[in-house]
Amino acid sequence: MSKLDIDLDAALRMLTEKMRSRCPEYAGASESSDRKLVADGKLTEAQLVEIYSNAFGVPVLDEEDIALPEVPADFPIAFFNAHECVTLEFDGDDVTLMVASPYGLGELLYQVQMAWQCNVHIRFVRRPFLERLLSRLQNVQDEQDEQKEQEADDENTLRTLAGEARIVRLVNDIFTRALELGASDIHIEPDEDSVTVRCRVDGVLTEILSAPRNQFPAIASRIKLLGGLNIAESRLPQDGRTNVSFGRIQLDMRISTIPILTGESIVLRLLNKESVNFDLSQLGMSEAHLRQFEKLIRIPHGIILVVGPTGSGKTTTLYSVISQLNDSKKKIITIEDPVEYRTRGLCQVQVNPKIGVTFASGLRSIVRQDPDVILVGEIRDKETADIAINAALTGHLVLSTLHTNDAVGAVTRLLDMGVENFLVSSALFGVLSQRLVRKICPVCHGEKQAVKCRKCNGTGYKGRSGIFELLILDDELREAVNRNASSGELEKIAVRHGMITLKEDGEAKVAAGVTTADELNRSAAEL
Repeated sequence: MSKLDIDLDAALRMLTEKMRSRCPEYAGASESSDRKLVADGKLTEAQLVEIYSNAFGVPVLDEEDIALPEVPADFPIAFFNAHECVTLEFDGDDVTLMVASPYGLGELLYQVQMAWQCNVHIRFVRRPFLERLLSRLQNVQDEQDEQKEQEADDENTLRTLAGEARIVRLVNDIFTRALELGASDIHIEPDEDSVTVRCRVDGVLTEILSAPRNQFPAIASRIKLLGGLNIAESRLPQDGRTNVSFGRIQLDMRISTIPILTGESIVLRLLNKESVNFDLSQLGMSEAHLRQFEKLIRIPHGIILVVGPTGSGKTTTLYSVISQLNDSKKKIITIEDPVEYRTRGLCQVQVNPKIGVTFASGLRSIVRQDPDVILVGEIRDKETADIAINAALTGHLVLSTLHTNDAVGAVTRLLDMGVENFLVSSALFGVLSQRLVRKICPVCHGEKQAVKCRKCNGTGYKGRSGIFELLILDDELREAVNRNASSGELEKIAVRHGMITLKEDGEAKVAAGVTTADELNRSAAEL
């Protein structure tokens, strides 16, 4: 409940005494009596404010130090005009109001209590000064209203532009070309003179379209409308998601916009589940890797990690694992940010920090759902790691990702997070590190031709394959983790026990004609 930090009755009695000592003819505490003293020249506005402040026990404000206040959104200008007050300070729990009169404060308290449930503090200012503030605030409000009306007009204009047939055709053509190329992302970037549209195909950006700069507002508005974004907002980043049908193809698109100097950068992530084959045997694993990995994912409990940089195919690998494990006999729950592929038979949880659903809090709740398999989109902190390890040690198979360069790096990353050595060695059963390399085009075989190959669009590559490194923890490796061995020593032990490194797997694929040495160096130059 709100309250006033002044005893009104006592303050008004004190006011009457002070006014009568100053002006014996004072008729009594009322607005009309006080204003008459000012009108008759018996008191100035400043003297009246000083008497009010002394009677009510509050400091006298220096008006020169008072700037035009920022009005909280919940305080309409109409409220200030009706109650002749203006906010001086507001922090959510307390509000300090400037007033020109001590009368009617009880009603003011009641109105604030009903509307904002906060404590009220009073400061007195001269009436002319308060009226100037109210007038300036009203002008600001009028300007804001005019701006909103202008924005509404601008939004209507943008909606009209976005609905023009030529813009609809242009945006549909962008989507169609992206689908034909098998693109994973579309990038739309304006500069001073033009709009460039590029597609990421097999991990590499390729320009597919250039349009005049003046078409960008319409293109951007069309895409924002599809994604349910605010078409009138170009100053703040926005994110959205939508489904678009192209014939029999149902395309799930994630849309992201950020403001840049020349407008907005728009990126669309294309998630065409039908074009993604969640089959472990089709990821590019060697027979040895596939046999070891399929055996590993059949363990009833423990942690299996898939590691690599962004864009290395970790999510596809994890969904391939889930696809193989997904049957009516297992309860499988995922927690992701965002949920990449909606899959029947899974309970999929979307991370939403705004309402407190983080990887850690969500994982804590998932464990109580009696799952057999848990997929955690990413282990980002010690809290999530601890909960995942506890789940693995209490009978659950936990699948997750980390951003590390190689398999043994996952071990040191967990230790760097603060996870105890014995917990890592007990819960972690295997780490799959991977990269993606472009495969040589099966039609032109990467040869330079006079006529551009239609299969690979003249790039010499079509499709991608993974290169892999599989670390399986055995007794010697667990002992080495327990004694805090370096990553170099861990790798030496793993190689001695038969681990094929990323570099070796990549070189084997070059030798087999799957990819080229240049492509291997581009994708995994740090190996």
